[in-house]
Parts: sequence; structure tokens; C-alpha cells
Amino acid sequence: MDAEEFAYAAFIVGFVVTAISGLCYLALPLWPRVAYRTAATDAGATMTVTAPGLVPGWIGPAATANSWLALAVLSASIAARWVAGGRPPLSNMWEFTVAFGWAILLFYTLFELRSRLDVEDWPGARVVGAVVVPVALGMFAVSLIYFPSDVRPLVPALQSSRILGAHVTTMVLSYAALSVSFGAAVLYLVQGSGARRFDRLPAGDTLEVVANRSVLIGFPLLTIGVALGAYWAYSAWGRYWGWDPKETSALVTWLIYAGYLHARNLRGWKGQGSAWLLVAGFGAVLFTYFAVNLWVSGLHSYAGV
Repeated sequence: MDAEEFAYAAFIVGFVVTAISGLCYLALPLWPRVAYRTAATDAGATMTVTAPGLVPGWIGPAATANSWLALAVLSASIAARWVAGGRPPLSNMWEFTVAFGWAILLFYTLFELRSRLDVEDWPGARVVGAVVVPVALGMFAVSLIYFPSDVRPLVPALQSSRILGAHVTTMVLSYAALSVSFGAAVLYLVQGSGARRFDRLPAGDTLEVVANRSVLIGFPLLTIGVALGAYWAYSAWGRYWGWDPKETSALVTWLIYAGYLHARNLRGWKGQGSAWLLVAGFGAVLFTYFAVNLWVSGLHSYAGV
């Protein structure tokens, strides 16, 4: 088995483990609330009774353990593909999307680890994985279904600049960090800001803190990524900015998150409005990532699909 075959096999294993992890995370809020049991009566007959449905204690640790295992296996896959191609695996939509999903898992597992230390309701905060991990799984599924996995030579536009590699890496990491804010925002819209509608979900205040912290990490990375892209564009095309569709879409995404941070941290704007803004922001991320790369013609149309 050569490096490319190992990379693909490890990806399949990572995909399966991510699916197991995602199912465990989804079980945390969705486990049946009522359990039906059979009880014996004094007359010797049996009858069906109801009891509160409790989430088994092993589900949460299993979700976390499988997310770390998936991260390790996918890291090995990416490393093997790097060896097979002799370059960072960021040259086509298969590699971009796998790296995106890997980075989502990375940021989520680190978020969960940090939450154990300084989030009071960290077992509840773990439920954010019920949204974020399926997003990563979706990235892997899209790669598997739609994009060719073979290692290909770099197109000329991608061959010469380390700055470009730093730009792409930073953008992928920023998008991954922002996926955690998306997960927290979705749960906030379900939970609401007042009394807890669902006791298995984190409180609204906890979700707001989680969302804000992830944006505080993702937005600086997004800013650096855009700046590195402009610097590389000057060396490649002789201008820092040309209103290419990818550039314009990235700018719109940046403005959405800049607006959120301004409203949230300087104006104290909270609640459903800020949560919807984060959902819109991640929608802009996905549009920039998929729609512009695949369907909009421009200077960035070298996705290698």
C-alpha cells in the first residue's frame, strides 16, 4: 500500500468514526424522553409502565472519544497525502474539503476540552457537537460523493508561492473556528434566551458565550487569511484587490462577522438577532467555499474538481 492508498483508506476510517461520533452527539439531545418497561403486578400479570428516559452515561464520553479518534485518523490521512503529493494537500476541492472537515473537528474537540475548564455547564455545552460534528461529516460526505480523490499535479497558479499555502490554510482554519459559532447559534435559536425550553440543551447565556468566543478566534484568522490572499494576488496578478467573485464573497463574509463583533462586544447586542447573524455568516462561508469555487467563473476557478 503506497502513501496515496493509505491516505484514502485512513480517510474512509475517519469518515466512519466521525459518523459514529456524530450519532453519539445527536443522541445527547434526542434520546427518547420516555422509556417503556414491563412490570409485574401482585396478581402475577404484567403491565407496561412509563419511566423517564435518561441518556446513558457512556454516550457523552463515547462521542468525545470518537471525535478525538476521528481527528487522529484523519490527521494521518492528510499527512500521508502530503507525502504522496510532495506538497501540502490543499490544491483541489477534495483536499480543501477534507481539510475543512478535519479543521472543524480540530476546533470542536479543542473547544470541548477548553469548556471543561471554564464553562460551568460544560456537559451541556458538549451538545454543540450535535450540530458541529455533523457539519464536518457532511464535508467528508461531499468529498466522497462529488470530488475525485486522486493526487494530481498543481495547476500553475498554485505552484510557486508559500504565501498562497499560508493563505489557504488560514482561511480553512478560520472557517472551521466559525463553524463552532454556527453550532452554538443554531442551538440558541432552538433554546431561546429566556427560560430553558429543553433541559438537555445548554442555557442561552452559555451558548452566547460559546458563539462569541469562537468568533473571537475565527475572525482574526479570517482577517489574516484575507490579507495574505491580497498579498499573494499582488504577486500573482499585479493588484491587491480586483473584485473577483471569490474576493467579493470573502469580503461580505468578513463584514458579517465584523458587524457581529461590533454589535455584540461594543453595543451589547445579544439574543436571536445576533444568533441569526451568525447563521447568515456561516451561510456566507459555505457560499464562498462551494458556490464561488464550483459555479462562479473568476480568477479563483481552479478548484481541480
